[in-house]
Amino acid sequence: MTSPAGLRFRLLASVVSVILLVFAIAGAWFYWELRASLPRLDGAVTLGGLKDAVTVSRDAIGVPRIRGRSRPDVTRALGYLHGQERFFQMDLLRRRSAGELSELFGKAALPIDTRTRVHGFRALATQVYARLPADEREILESYAAGVNAGLSDLGQKPFEYLVLRSSPQPWGPVDSILVIYSMTLDLQDSTGSYELSLATLRDQLGFAGVAFFAPVSLPDDAAIDNSTGTPAPIPGEKIIDLRKKAAVAARTLMLPASYAREERDPEFLPGSNSFALSGAHTATGAALLANDPHLDLGVPNIWYRATLEWEQPATCRVSGVTLPGLPAVVIGSNEHIAWGLTDAYADTGDVVAVEVNAVDHSLYKLPGSDELVPIEQRRETIKVKGQAPVTVEIPWTHWGPVVGKNSAGRPLVYHWLAHDPAATDFSFRKVMEARDVGEAIALAHRAGIPAQNFVVADVSGKIAWTIVGRLPKRVGFDGRLPTSWSYGDRRWDGMVAPESMPTVIEPPNGRLWTANNRVVGADFLAVIGDGGFAAPARASQIRDDLSAIEHGTPSDLRKIQLDDRALFLEAWRGRLLAVLTPQAVAQKPARAELRRAVEKWEGRAGVDSVSYCLVRAFRSETAELAFTPIFAGCVEAMPGFDWHRFHYEAPLDALLREKPLHLLDPRYAGWDDLQLAAADAVIADLDRQGVPLERATWGQHNTARILHPFGHFLPAWMTGWLNMPADPLPGDVDMPRVQAPAFGASMRLVVSPGHESEGLLHMSGGQSGHPLSPYYRAGHHAWVAGEPTPLLPGPAVHTLILNP
Repeated sequence: MTSPAGLRFRLLASVVSVILLVFAIAGAWFYWELRASLPRLDGAVTLGGLKDAVTVSRDAIGVPRIRGRSRPDVTRALGYLHGQERFFQMDLLRRRSAGELSELFGKAALPIDTRTRVHGFRALATQVYARLPADEREILESYAAGVNAGLSDLGQKPFEYLVLRSSPQPWGPVDSILVIYSMTLDLQDSTGSYELSLATLRDQLGFAGVAFFAPVSLPDDAAIDNSTGTPAPIPGEKIIDLRKKAAVAARTLMLPASYAREERDPEFLPGSNSFALSGAHTATGAALLANDPHLDLGVPNIWYRATLEWEQPATCRVSGVTLPGLPAVVIGSNEHIAWGLTDAYADTGDVVAVEVNAVDHSLYKLPGSDELVPIEQRRETIKVKGQAPVTVEIPWTHWGPVVGKNSAGRPLVYHWLAHDPAATDFSFRKVMEARDVGEAIALAHRAGIPAQNFVVADVSGKIAWTIVGRLPKRVGFDGRLPTSWSYGDRRWDGMVAPESMPTVIEPPNGRLWTANNRVVGADFLAVIGDGGFAAPARASQIRDDLSAIEHGTPSDLRKIQLDDRALFLEAWRGRLLAVLTPQAVAQKPARAELRRAVEKWEGRAGVDSVSYCLVRAFRSETAELAFTPIFAGCVEAMPGFDWHRFHYEAPLDALLREKPLHLLDPRYAGWDDLQLAAADAVIADLDRQGVPLERATWGQHNTARILHPFGHFLPAWMTGWLNMPADPLPGDVDMPRVQAPAFGASMRLVVSPGHESEGLLHMSGGQSGHPLSPYYRAGHHAWVAGEPTPLLPGPAVHTLILNP
């Protein structure tokens, strides 16, 4: 007879077996469905709309070479590949700018959609598409047809839709315009937050505070025209005195509840490096270009590599990276020119103070009229998965949406160039067929994309820089701070004409560089405006690296891209050692350990570097201790005030050098005491983390976190197989090799036009968005290690024929 305990055990075993069987069956079903959605790599397939056959050959890491007779056929084929390999990524891009993520992810995405709907980008995209010339609409229609054919040719919908229990919606030509707007949101200030921060600083500390704490030009700038600035004096005690209780009366800037900054390390802004050598300084005589766009890193990588070849209307072979959702090579080389892009941080928006009726604040004044007009209330309905739709009301004026109120209670409106349908188009794709620097510059001046630094090099050895994209033409003001437009003396007079766009062709020294810094000064700077340029340290290092090269090769420029020397922190190491005096070290044994570690200076942001990690942390702690009390009134007055956007290194250096007591936190007797407290804070922070000081390597801090979208809201045990490996990564923000755990060089390109076979390109992720594809992670290791991989596709491993 079986005992009761035995029966219970067998019953439990049976239940567990059934559960395991259910999980096994479910796993097998999911794996089967997942395999069914793998992209087609070989064979032949009919692609409707083609006039002639197109050949797609992929190499060992999945890079396709797409060859066809005509440009429209190749465009349709590229759409087919994007639809097969990257449709979910494309869907997220269009939904991001349209404010339609909640329809897919539910209420968790509602705050993002609410912020985005302010701009009405879906309606704008429809207007932009209607304005396009017939040939550009035809390209977008061919591409969309290819995308939908590629999607429908999968054996099962992409696995993300299985998990989300939804179905992919067809791609439309207008959706490609939404992809441009998605990049605009990522690359530009969509709320006027930088200008609002400057306005708050002015309200709290006056124009003297703005001049000192938020300078536009600095003595150590690395502009290509050699322009520099003179530092402003430290604001006096009458402006701010932290040693006294009385301070400047706070004037509050009120922002709507929907106003919020998206989470990102404030030191890391979307941007890039691009630099070039003229033919006089290269080994071949052709110009040489490098570009590494710095963006948020995810899975799949934002870019999709490709070589496109067609014979009509003119023979063209272009290699580089495409952005899924757009039928063009965005950055690359066509055997005649090579081009790169970096965020220009141009000022493409202005905060406008609206003159409202003293009694009824819903009525406001327009220039040239005494009649008051009502503030419009726009309504946007957001579909939310799993619940009823949500309707939001957005107050709009003649100049744009209301983003807050100033200290006098007047509405503040953000007038953004992106809200003008005339500022966006698809003409940038023509750069793929440009034959020389002059033609490329002319095309760039008429292109409707987010304003970017455009560096171009050609086979004859010429190089040039300009701004690609549209800029506003301001009248009566410089656009840096909010002002009233109600009287017509301050306004935009359309957009800057192509012939007035800042341009530098064939610089005398034969070198160009951009690193999101202020690139030019004087009249050119007045045209571009200040959109919050990056600090100059990275650009300076690139400039100096370039100046040492006389017979450059792709390998030389790749070395610059991978330069992780910590030149910027040399002075900070000296400061830390200076405050760790024998007397200070004697007071706390941990300080002695800190000093010993810092004395072993590796001089670079290497994964094994302890001293770099400690000195960097010391700088950050010093800045926080110095500026937090100074900007306390600003933070109180404005949610989202961010002094990290200012060029604070020069002001901080001045404070530590001149030691003004009226700007020192009263907790400290002197500025050396503040720096010693910062050193102690570094030690205390490591103690809280349980990290021994000798093991506090930069790699331990800077470990890759490159996630699939599901990795942001599902547990790691469920999504780990979708993410890139958690590799320790060299590099940081104030050096050419920009790197954070989830931010950095999305790809690195080095190429000389006409010598593409010597070109180099690698990306942070693989070609395919399918986790079972052999190309899901292919190339990632080379990116981590900084190893060169060829720009051009290698020998064909798979061949797919697309037939009419």
